Order: sequence, then structure tokens, then C-alpha cells
Amino acid sequence: MDKYQVLKQCFGFDSFREGQETLIDGILAGKDVFGVMPTGSGKSLCFQIPALIMEGITLVISPLISLMKDQVTALNQAGVHAAYLNSSLTARQYEKALEYARAGRYPIIYVAPERLETEAFLDFALHTKIAMVAVDEAHCVSQWGQDFRPSYLKIVKFIKRLPTRPIVSAFTATATKEVREDIIDILMLQEPVMVTTGYDRPNLYLGVQHPGNKYEALRAFLEAHSNQCGIVYCLTRKLVEDISERLREDGVSVTRYHAGLSAEERRKNQDDFIYDRSQVMVATNAFGMGIDKSNVRFIIHYNMPGSVEAYYQEIGRCARDQEPGECILYYSGQDVVTNQFFLDHNTDNDQLDLVTRRIVSERDRERLRKMTFYCFTNECLRDYILRYFGEYHSNYCGNCANCLTRFETVDVTEMARALVGCVFSCRQRYGVNVILDTVRGANTAKIRQYRMEQSPYYGSLSRIPVYRLRQVMNYLEMQGFLSVTRDEYAIVKLTEQSGRILDRGEAVVMKMAQEEQDTGERSGERKRKKETVGTMLSPAGEGLFEKLRSLRAEIAKAEQVPPYIVFSDKTLVHMCMIRPKMETDLLKVPGVGAFKAGKYGEQFLECIRNNVVDDESYVVNEQLLPGKKPRKGKKEFAMTRELAEKIQYLECISLSDFVGQINGLRDDDTMKRLTIKSINQKLTADGYFEETVIDGYSRRTLTEVGEAFGITAEKRISEKGNEYEVFYYTERAQRQIVEWLLDSGNGLRCESTGLSS
Repeated sequence: MDKYQVLKQCFGFDSFREGQETLIDGILAGKDVFGVMPTGSGKSLCFQIPALIMEGITLVISPLISLMKDQVTALNQAGVHAAYLNSSLTARQYEKALEYARAGRYPIIYVAPERLETEAFLDFALHTKIAMVAVDEAHCVSQWGQDFRPSYLKIVKFIKRLPTRPIVSAFTATATKEVREDIIDILMLQEPVMVTTGYDRPNLYLGVQHPGNKYEALRAFLEAHSNQCGIVYCLTRKLVEDISERLREDGVSVTRYHAGLSAEERRKNQDDFIYDRSQVMVATNAFGMGIDKSNVRFIIHYNMPGSVEAYYQEIGRCARDQEPGECILYYSGQDVVTNQFFLDHNTDNDQLDLVTRRIVSERDRERLRKMTFYCFTNECLRDYILRYFGEYHSNYCGNCANCLTRFETVDVTEMARALVGCVFSCRQRYGVNVILDTVRGANTAKIRQYRMEQSPYYGSLSRIPVYRLRQVMNYLEMQGFLSVTRDEYAIVKLTEQSGRILDRGEAVVMKMAQEEQDTGERSGERKRKKETVGTMLSPAGEGLFEKLRSLRAEIAKAEQVPPYIVFSDKTLVHMCMIRPKMETDLLKVPGVGAFKAGKYGEQFLECIRNNVVDDESYVVNEQLLPGKKPRKGKKEFAMTRELAEKIQYLECISLSDFVGQINGLRDDDTMKRLTIKSINQKLTADGYFEETVIDGYSRRTLTEVGEAFGITAEKRISEKGNEYEVFYYTERAQRQIVEWLLDSGNGLRCESTGLSS
């Protein structure tokens, strides 16, 4: 079979996703490859498909037993013989698996890195044709990554001992530029074919909340999502115990997972979640790596994790079927303290030399600082994460709490000068709370002990709510006007930029939400329309979907496999939409391969026949069926004079803020949104920008024509040291764009996606 036949017959898909085919072709051409692809993008197919075509065995190095078990089960269900070799097997099972492997029964074998140096496995590997070594979760090889595993360093030594060097492929979803370079160097990849499809997962809604009562916020969320599966992450074992017990008392179908439980209980609780016997898993970060449960619809972080890498990896367990999912982080100041405590008492790096240990420690503290900034930024949350990993997009995604919140630009110069001045007057000796209490005029024992009531700034901001002062304090740190030490004591310090406020009187403005609720929930979060799997199904379609889910559960129980291994929710939804009558129709459903169609097809076809009434509609809009174009719903975006007169033109504004203002003024019920992409296309087509591709990423450069139009460019340096430009639009440019929208003779016409040239 060729790659297309394997894709369809074994895995049930008609076409490859972005990046897959390039990596597969590289492997089949005998080249090393390196893929950086987001969770749920189909990385495993990149090595599984070549493994079924090439002669010899593919060894997949995987860090966790649960990950191996899950992928091997899925392969076996697809009709592919595969096995895993790890400590979960008895001695007899291990010997039997090696016996079958020697006989050529398994084209794919998953193996723990610790097994690579054992005598039995080495004897097998040295006398067997190893076609490829695929390193999954490749970031584990780098000590600069967030999940370094020393056992991964054994991989290169193992490969060198083989009589013939196999193809080496590496895959990860989480790696900064430094970690990517480390992976290539340590694994000694030879001129690898590299594919970086990016880190963006647009199906995930991102939100940060600062609730006064986290548990009440969690309970309210779970009540609103009572029919969905999800994970609640907590920082400590004690919190896992407390939250899971309270949820159980409140009638939630919940289980728990942390390292303090026995191995047997961890296994049982994990299986209860995977097999849909429990809908909600409350866990520490010990849970989740390698869990491929496709119908996890939400991830709640009850506490802030210690790094953006950890957060990205954990939300990666949400909506792996590419359907909508929600990722909400509940923040409180105590989260920073707890994470700081973990860093101070971390023993994972004790084997490193003193200099390296200090470097790693400082890197971890900087990661915590960047994660804290994520919780306070008013910019696009998705863009914040993408920039952290070195990707640069527009600062608007339309599917995060910040992009769906109305912001206003507020002059905070007075507050900024008082805060920076207070730090200066106390000679940079105290922490954030002391500074805030001083400017608020608090009469506390600590203020009197430090004699801060004598500060010239004491009580100068007494009329400002403390939450607003804390917002400004965080903003000043994010912008580099202040810094906070991350050693034993968190002390506020001045920076080189502090003088711009104190000495030169520079004005400070920041974006603030127009309305904030006591729960910390913003307007955009409340107004966002919930999207879930199957939202295009009618009541009749939803009824059929539940029938198919029940059938799937019966089959899964009989075969002792997780339900999603049989068919994913997404596949069941497509069955409801297409309503196949025979096996040839069933093979048109995404996720149904020839093997599964033959194994389960008749049962699902019979269920559909018994529950379909010809005169009923099973989708909300028949035009949404695959292959059909959607009918028009809302009217296209159209600028009117009345709408234009409501626009507030500012001296300088980003395009995302300007478009956001316009969308906020339009009638949301009858008119589609204006998109940033459409305006950028017009600007580029008219020569205001030039587009170039650098290192695989598209970059825009402002032209002289664009400058004359009224666009300005501001150069910035990312946290990783990369230079990029941020573009701002003067009032002249803003008014010209509106004229474009009003003037149909200007070559701009309105379509369902916004504007086009």
C-alpha cells in the first residue's frame, strides 16, 4: 500500500493535515525528520504510516506507560499489529512480546527509554532490522525543556550500537527555539527535514479569571457543562483531595489523580476517566501526559502553573478531535507564592553542577514571571502564548477572553508616577504589598514598622481601588518600568526605564476592560456564544448522536477499550449528518477506515436505520453537510454613515483595537464581523506592506507608501531576543480605512469573511 491507501484504510482519513505529508515523504526518502506540531495535529501518523510501508521495525521511544498503552490500543483497533515494552509487563509477557517481535509480527514497537540498555532488548535490536527510531515527546531530551528526562539521553548511545543507523525522527508539541536546537544537537539528527506547523490551536477558547471564590466559580462552570468531560488541574495534592471531595458531595461525577495515591488507585481512577465512568478528573500535573482522550471538552486550571510551557502542554489535552474546547485559568496571588515555594525546594537538578544549577534556577524563575504576566495581560491571550514560542501573528484571535472583551485606553500616568516614586523613596527595599499599602494610606503594623507613613507618596492614591492599583503595578512590571526579584524575598526594584516616568515625565496609558465583575469574569466571557461538538445537529440529530454513543459504550465495555478508541465523538457527529445506509457510505465518514467499517460497521448502520425518520431533519442547516456551501445567515458586514459617525478616532491605535471598536459598534445579531485579515489583504495588495517569508514565517514590512498613508512601525524585541515590528494607525489612516469601507468603488467589497480586494 502507498501512503494514501494506508491513511484511508487504516485510519479512515481522505487527506493529510498540514505538515504530515512532508514529514512522511522525508522518512520514506530515507531522511531524518523533525516535526514541531501542536497537540491534536496528528503527529503520530507521521511515523505510523511510514512504519507500515517500510521494511523492518519502527521503534517509538515514549516517556510514559499510559501514552504507549493508549497508542498501541488505538493501532490494534485499527487493524495494525503493535506492541509496547515497558515495566508494566510481567517477565513472561515481556519475553513473549520480544518473541513475536523477532518473528516480524509487529511493524511498530513502543519502548520506554530505560529499556534501551537492557541485555534482552539490546540482543533483540542488534539482530533485527530497525528501520526507524521515532522519538516522541522529543523535548524530554533537553535539560532546558520543561520536562527533561535523563533517560532520553540513552537514545543516541543506543542508536550508535546498532549495526546500521536507522532513520531518526523526532516529534514534539512544546519546544522553544533553544529547545529545538538542543533536540537536533543531542539526537544528532542528520540534515533533518523540518516542519514547524506552529503552536496555534484555534479551536480552544482561552480565558483567565480572578474569582473571589474559586470553588464557586468552578462549581458554576461544571453545572453549565454537566454533560461534558474535563480536567481540573490543582497545584497540590491536598487541594486535589479537597476539591474532588467537595465536588463529589455536590453531585459531580468526579475522580482524582496525584502521586500520593497508590499505583493501583491511580490506574483505576485514570481508567474511570478514560472509559467515561467519571466525567471530571481533578489532578496535579502528574496526570495527563500521553492521554489521548479525544472528547475532553474543557481544562480548568484551579491554580496558575509554573510556566507557559507547562500550561500549553496541559491545555493540549483539551479537544484533541479539533472540535471546540474551553481552557480557563483561575488566578490568585497565592499561586505565585506556591510556585515560588516549589522552585525554592526543587531537588530535580541536584545532580547538575553548581553553575548550571544556578542558570536552570534563574530560567525557571523567569518562566514563572512570564506565566504570571499571561494572567494579567490585556492583549490577546493566544497571541501572548504564540509570541512566547517565537511566532508572530496579529494581536487578535477572536476566541479568547481578552479579544471578546471591550477595552478602553486609560491614562494611568498619575498612578504610575506614584508607584515608581514610592519604590524610589523607600530605596527599593520592600515588596509589592508594602508599596500598594503605602500609596493607599493603609495604617498597618508593617507600614508603621517600616515607617512608610513618612513616605511622600503615603496615601497619594487612597481613592483608587486596590485591584486597579495592582493592575497598574503588574503593567509597569510587564513593560519593564519596574522589576520584582525572584529570590527568597520578592522586592520591587527600579529599572533603566524607570527614569522615563520619574525624570522625563513620560505618559503611561494601558488598556483596561470597560466592565469588571466581582467574579473576575469579563464582558466578553459572558457574551461569548458557547460552541460544542454537534452544535450543528438538530434535536433529532442529537437524539441519534446519543443512541450512537450508547452503542459505542456497549462495544467499548465488551472489548475493554476506551470509547473514543472505537470512534471519536467527531466521527459520530458526522454519522448523524451523513446518515449512511451501507458500508460504502460509512467509509465516507471521517475516522472510519476499512478495518473498523468491517468490524463495527453493521452495528452502527443498524442503529442509524432504526433511529432515522426520513421526514425529519438531523442537522440545523442541511447546507452544513460536508461538500455543501453554507447558506447565508447574517448579513455581510457593511459600513454605513451612521456607523462611521460613532467611531472614536484616536491619535494612534493598533489595527486589532480599531477593528474591535468597529465590531463592537455593529449590530451583532444581524451583521457579520469585520476581520483584520481582510483589511491586511487590502493594505498589502495596495502596496502599503510587503510580505516576505523568513525561517518559515510570513513577515510584513511597512513600505514608504504605507508610511504616507499614516501607518507607523515600532520595533520591539521579544523575550527570546527576536526583533519584530508592531504597526499603529494614525487618525488619517483610520479615516481612510473607513472611507474604503464606505466607498464600494474603491475596489473593496464585503463578503461573508469580511473584506477582500
